[in-house]
Amino acid sequence: MLTEIEKGLLETIADMKDGQAEGAVNIRVDGKKVLRNSTDTIRIESKTDKDGIDIYVAAGSKNGSVHIPVVLTETGFKDKVYNDFFIGEGAEVDIVAGCGINNCGCDDSQHDGIHTFYVGKNAKVTYSEKHYGEGTGTGKRILNPQTIIYLEEGASMTLDLSQIGGVDDTKRYTKAKAGKDSELIVQERLLTDGNQNAGTEMDIYLEGENARTRVISRSVAKGNSTQVFYPRVQGDAECFGHVSCDAIIMEHSKVRSIPEITCNHVDATLIHEAAIGKIAGEQITKLMTLGLTAEQAEEKILEGFLR
Repeated sequence: MLTEIEKGLLETIADMKDGQAEGAVNIRVDGKKVLRNSTDTIRIESKTDKDGIDIYVAAGSKNGSVHIPVVLTETGFKDKVYNDFFIGEGAEVDIVAGCGINNCGCDDSQHDGIHTFYVGKNAKVTYSEKHYGEGTGTGKRILNPQTIIYLEEGASMTLDLSQIGGVDDTKRYTKAKAGKDSELIVQERLLTDGNQNAGTEMDIYLEGENARTRVISRSVAKGNSTQVFYPRVQGDAECFGHVSCDAIIMEHSKVRSIPEITCNHVDATLIHEAAIGKIAGEQITKLMTLGLTAEQAEEKILEGFLR
């Protein structure tokens, strides 16, 4: 039975009202399985050698969905889980993950989720991962996700990654190997405030002919928070990659953006862009002429930037 706090976190991170969702579901609360449903085309099984689950999506299946959120409400709880996804040839599936932490105590709560994706030939995956923290305690809310991706020929995967507030420390690492005619899209949205710290690191290897990737990062740093974004893309064949990093810096925060591209093939085309700056005063002034206060104008600009 889910508590009201757990239900609220699930709705925030996974759009699961009252902890319910269509399709396959696996809900983990404080290290324990509280709900699991498989479907005719999506099978979820517990690992036998370590903590975590294996998710199997049948070849050729369409319109499937999987929700695998994690919730922590026990102060001081440290959670580490290994989830492996096996996506069959030609399958199409939406996967919703994410973690919400409610910490009302004085000890740090932490979740480390290691997700590995084996995406079959011509399969298509949409993956959403949202992180959120709340609670009145002094203990930190810590999240360290790792995502490992193997794309076979013609496979595609879109990652929509967001950290929407309340997370004190996070270190995100993503590694991908893209085969022939495959495509990886990574979209990241990040908000930090107070004394929060966030680091993102990526290694993307475009190994197959006509492999493609697009990495788009949008972040806002407020208060005394710090952010570091370090994406690395390597082209080992005729391929295309584009990395774009944009950040708004406010108050006393610090932001570092260090995109790196490496071409190991004469027909590899890789591009990177990075920009860090404050909100332009004329943008706020323009919105204030429409009746907004300076604070409302600022929030409207940030909301649009992170959309």
